[in-house]
Amino acid sequence: MSQNHIYCEEFKNSKMDETWKNLPTLLSEKSLTSVDQLGFHKMTPVQCACIPQFMSNKDVAVEAVTGSGKTLAFVIPLLEMLQRREIPIRKHEIGAVILTPTRELAFQISEVVDHFLTNFTQFTSILCIGGSSISDDIKKFQDHGGHIVIATPGRLDDMFSRKQSGLNLAANVKELEVLVLDEADRLLEMGFESSINSILSYLPKQRRTGLFSATQTEEVECLIRAGLRNPLRITVKEKMSSKTPVQRTPASLENFYMIVNANDKLNQLIHFLRQHKKEKVMIFFSTCACVDYFTKAIQQLMKKQQVLCIHGKMKKKRNKIFAKFRGLNSGILVCTDVMARGVDIPDVHWVIQYDPPSSASCFVHRCGRTARIGNAGNALVMLLPTEDTYIEFIQINQKVPLREVEKRSPVINCLPKLQSFAISDRAMYEKGMRAFVSFVQSYAKHECSMIFRVKDLDFGKLATGFGLLKIPKMPELKGRVITDFQPVEIDVKNISYRDKYQEKHRLEKMERESKKVKVKRPPKTLPWSKQKEKQDKKKKKKEKLELKKRKLDSELNEEDLNDLDKDTRLLKKLKKGKISKDEFSKEFAGDDFD
Repeated sequence: MSQNHIYCEEFKNSKMDETWKNLPTLLSEKSLTSVDQLGFHKMTPVQCACIPQFMSNKDVAVEAVTGSGKTLAFVIPLLEMLQRREIPIRKHEIGAVILTPTRELAFQISEVVDHFLTNFTQFTSILCIGGSSISDDIKKFQDHGGHIVIATPGRLDDMFSRKQSGLNLAANVKELEVLVLDEADRLLEMGFESSINSILSYLPKQRRTGLFSATQTEEVECLIRAGLRNPLRITVKEKMSSKTPVQRTPASLENFYMIVNANDKLNQLIHFLRQHKKEKVMIFFSTCACVDYFTKAIQQLMKKQQVLCIHGKMKKKRNKIFAKFRGLNSGILVCTDVMARGVDIPDVHWVIQYDPPSSASCFVHRCGRTARIGNAGNALVMLLPTEDTYIEFIQINQKVPLREVEKRSPVINCLPKLQSFAISDRAMYEKGMRAFVSFVQSYAKHECSMIFRVKDLDFGKLATGFGLLKIPKMPELKGRVITDFQPVEIDVKNISYRDKYQEKHRLEKMERESKKVKVKRPPKTLPWSKQKEKQDKKKKKKEKLELKKRKLDSELNEEDLNDLDKDTRLLKKLKKGKISKDEFSKEFAGDDFD
């Protein structure tokens, strides 16, 4: 193993004897008190390997399995380095920046940092994420400062580029000690590369940088070469027994799969949720529209259960919903992959992947929302019969062992209820149509296109499983014969909104459209159009001038023409000097001159 690379392994059910006081670089009493208050009496392998190196002023690039305790691996060194500065940091000087891909992860890291700051009272932190006004963040920094900035790249880049309101963050980062890029591979996947490069241009080069990631991609390698100086690479892997191959998910996580037809998928999900009412469950869907629709469906079918949802298009509610779900003892969170990385939600018992993720690596990250830091957990992926090859693909590509869980048969058919909800509320009907279209479009763009093929989808069973009243028109269905679907005999135009305001607005719109009378526009060539009239006037004027000219020409007789010819010859002779002016006058005037 090279000197700039540390490789360590996590052993299943190992009783680690690495205590915080045994670190080569001793921690301050404030740090020891903070971790003791959190209940972490021993270090995880990534913490044991990373903290001493990061504190000894080395850049680190850390690759560790999800749920391995990476947050404390950079929060503790960061605070220790700021505390050991010779010159104390001032109120509006920024000593550390932590960049994360999502606001939920930023919020979570902010909570950990704030816990430590109850002991490190000389420092302040500020959270800069979307969902709030940027002017509020600026005012908060101006009023209270922020020695530690936890932010998403887009928001921080925006704040760096703003020079109004007396804020110039570029001048406030001159004393920066530490930069942390958490979930770096996800940062690049989400298209933050330009924002990160822009932020790096503002930061001083004499700093310590920590890059933390669950996977090392080519993009991450480029970022390591660009942003880190001779980094120490730390790799933490999960090690099983000698008879069991190495896997990329925690040993305490059990992974299952279920093969189920599209028209029975929701029934199986509802049955499963009813069997685990007292547990905390996360359900992943492929699109925001699917999250919106199936959240409403699950809420209607399980009214006594706490059902929340989060997706990327939600703006202001996400932070509150995230905090609420974290505080629940049992409940359901319906979400997209915005919740797949880094977030630490206590006591998640089950992760259900209703739709397989768009990328194979995301499969592992979704599963990693449970079985964190040594706790037990379970994950289930629901697959169609045509998608069964995905099981072998995940086992080989991602080194995740999967066991089949038998679907229950028979189960209560909840699809008629779902259709009745759509009939009684137009909002539900429209959400279902949008969800169906978005799912098909997402399916067509799947990374594993050899396994997830649109042509293999049974659209009839799929529409039945969505509880649709009819199948929407879309390009993917052109030329297809739809079977196994029974549309509901109802005029969907007559479905009203349950919300009175929405229904009033819909009826007013229908009334306005019915009163509209289509007026046929006259063709541009009609004589009464202004353009034609102008052209006609111009044409008539031209014809009149030509007529006058022809009339004038006809009045000239042959004698006049001869005289005109004679006068022309005299003028030519005068110009050539062949005759004098007197001779010209005499010839031009004729006999009358005498």
